[in-house]
Amino acid sequence: MNNKLNNSYEAAKKKFAEFGVDTDEVIKKIQNIPISIHSWQLDDVIGFESEDANLPSGGVMTIGNYPGRCRNIDEYRMDLEKVLSLVPGSRKKIGLQSNEGDYKGKLKDRNDMSTSHFDSWIDWAKENKVGLDMSPSFYSHKYVKDGYTLASKEKFIRDYWVEYGKINREVASYIGKKMQIPCISNLWIPDGSKDVTPSRIEHRKILKESLDEIYEKKYPKETLIDCVESKLFGIGFEFYNVGTIEFYIAYAMSKNIGITLDTGHFHPTELVSDKISSLIPFLNDIFLHLSRGIRWDSDHVTTLSEELIAIMQEIVRADAFDKVHIGTDFFDATMNRVGALSIGARAVSKALLIAMLEPKELLKKAEDNKDYFSRLAYIEDLKLMPFGDVWQHYCELSGVPNDFEWVNEVLKYEKEVLSKR
Repeated sequence: MNNKLNNSYEAAKKKFAEFGVDTDEVIKKIQNIPISIHSWQLDDVIGFESEDANLPSGGVMTIGNYPGRCRNIDEYRMDLEKVLSLVPGSRKKIGLQSNEGDYKGKLKDRNDMSTSHFDSWIDWAKENKVGLDMSPSFYSHKYVKDGYTLASKEKFIRDYWVEYGKINREVASYIGKKMQIPCISNLWIPDGSKDVTPSRIEHRKILKESLDEIYEKKYPKETLIDCVESKLFGIGFEFYNVGTIEFYIAYAMSKNIGITLDTGHFHPTELVSDKISSLIPFLNDIFLHLSRGIRWDSDHVTTLSEELIAIMQEIVRADAFDKVHIGTDFFDATMNRVGALSIGARAVSKALLIAMLEPKELLKKAEDNKDYFSRLAYIEDLKLMPFGDVWQHYCELSGVPNDFEWVNEVLKYEKEVLSKR
């Protein structure tokens, strides 16, 4: 280890120890907390079902056309391996969507997908020592009709997507069984309308019926964790989305499944950090899709913000790692895609480390003693603690580049690999 870094870490370790925090112990713990890194940043949410890259958006839109987008599953995995080499931690997962199966561009119909299409992904994941999550892709398809899938009033459309949802759960459970790690299957649909819709209640009743069919079959939680994800609105769905947070919380509680909180799917002034401790007493599973909303509901690259740190603090303070599953979700085609994915994953890891380095006992004692001055003063002074030195040490132990160094790694990869595509 670099002597300068080592000295900086030892000084930081001593400083945190003054407040009862063992940095060595924190690093041991954080290495074993899974973070599910989404993969669809790398191919602009296109997937490998068809060789035709000009697919309809159907509820998903990426902006930009930066050079170097992966064109096939081999390039996709190569890019993922590069990202994994830049993010610390020993228990990472890769979040797939079902359109990213190993179809070789020959999938005639989305409902023709089967467990065999993910065998090579399982082999790849085992070789790279990562877990796998897999979720359905209710978009970019001719049967996203008039803005609806599972909530469509047309039975044919609805039945098609119900069947698709069932197949996805079967495949996800298969992945979990083969990997011996529970596979999270997260259901998000784009259903909604651009303008005033008097029949919202009809669509929501239909959605409930569709979900009831999809979740009728039970799978062991050792192989499959089901979650449903809400959205406030989206492009072309500005008036409303059928699946609101209220709808899905109620549904998740009624079916004993999980809820997904996407930090880009709420009103700009809503704090997801406050929702976590509100849901923990009632739900067994909360899946986080960590993105960044800017002015409106959106999926920008995750950065180290106060809210991201607050989200991690809520998990740590509640000791809820058995219930809260951490994942990322964003896509931005205006920049180097490998770099963007690495920025987000590293930001999430940094926020988690900062939260775990918090002197919980000190803060709790002040709070229990109703010493609200000290509580706030400690929280304020903690902001200038040497978190960065502990982070650098964590990166060193994980065998990944430190801050600034990793940027050069991405630029080198762009020059040697991405620019030649």
